[in-house]
Amino acid sequence: MYTIYVIFKCLPGKREAFVEKVKTEGILDAVRAEDGCIRYDYYYSEADANELLLVEAWESKQHQQIHIEQPHMAALRALKGDFVESTTLKEFKVIE
Repeated sequence: MYTIYVIFKCLPGKREAFVEKVKTEGILDAVRAEDGCIRYDYYYSEADANELLLVEAWESKQHQQIHIEQPHMAALRALKGDFVESTTLKEFKVIE
């Protein structure tokens, strides 16, 4: 399994609107229906009203790489400009 997390620093007051737009545009459902998608969930920060966490889990890194090339991801990147100030992506490291 390949898991990443994305931290979105949203424009002031735009966090909930961003998630709602992702849902109403059908992007969230499209991602969750992709081959290899195990989890794609947003979480609100309690400490920062403008911070949003996205946790993605995929069957493999290749599935995630195919995911980022999908048309609905281009739509997501286009609408981010109205809602998101910055984006940070990190891979989860499993320590055994």
